[in-house]
Amino acid sequence: MAKVTRINHATLVVDDLAAAADFYRDQLGLEPLPAFDLDFPAQFFRVNDTQQLHVTEWEDTPSFRGHVCFEVDDFNVIFDRAKALGVIDVRPWGKVRRLPDGAMQMFIRDPAGNLVEITCPPDYPVADRVFADELAESGDGILYKSGREDGRGDRGEGASLYHED
Repeated sequence: MAKVTRINHATLVVDDLAAAADFYRDQLGLEPLPAFDLDFPAQFFRVNDTQQLHVTEWEDTPSFRGHVCFEVDDFNVIFDRAKALGVIDVRPWGKVRRLPDGAMQMFIRDPAGNLVEITCPPDYPVADRVFADELAESGDGILYKSGREDGRGDRGEGASLYHED
């Protein structure tokens, strides 16, 4: 059976391409790439050697909880930048936290209101100041609780944002 082998790109819809391009380039350090000859505003970015982020300008409404997740090389610096910009959003999925697998989780909003999850590997040394911040919870493997008490879907040991190839 044929199967998906990796995520090639994610597309985010924004209402101001210039502001979004500045955010993804200057705040998250993504490298701009040329886009195809499209008839609508678009900017492509390199995430790594095989994955891209495509940002396109439309008048769509952003999702409240739907998001793309980026692994970063310095969670502490990104946390500090996001806090200074006032873009950390704890409403949809809760405070900045360490997950049970040890990975960090933080949600931010881009200039168009798109939700972006920021994570780092489980062994990354997160600064004590992050956990001391009012936007964070203790570093003890806390999960978001919705109160819905509806556990449909696969659950179990070994759940992680990080999987070996």
